[in-house]
Amino acid sequence: MTNTKHILSVIYGLFLLIFGLNGFLNFFPLPEMTEEAGTFAGSLAQTGYIFPIVGALQVIVGILLTINKFRPLALIVIFPIMLNAFLLHLFLDPAGIAGSLVAIILNVFLFIVYRESYKNLFQMNSKLIS
Repeated sequence: MTNTKHILSVIYGLFLLIFGLNGFLNFFPLPEMTEEAGTFAGSLAQTGYIFPIVGALQVIVGILLTINKFRPLALIVIFPIMLNAFLLHLFLDPAGIAGSLVAIILNVFLFIVYRESYKNLFQMNSKLIS
């Protein structure tokens, strides 16, 4: 399982790194979206900050996953972004769901593989309760 965990982490990391860098360097065009998805994405783009933050987080998390540093934390940080991308395609652009589906499957699989790292997150701290 260790080799599988490492290989899938590196694949997911490279996936995130490539798509994150593409947000800044535009070395390959993104596929056309439906009108509804395009309107939603256009609204996010108009904020001026969402896509640069998403791209930067993808690059950072991609590097962390690839070099095996803070993998459990990196998976938590990127999950809301990948979930949103998956849901965007699921509801507004089903034809373009493939990439986000692969990302969310890898993220969830790696959550399961690293579940031991998350145990303390789900334990109630009795010192906090008075």
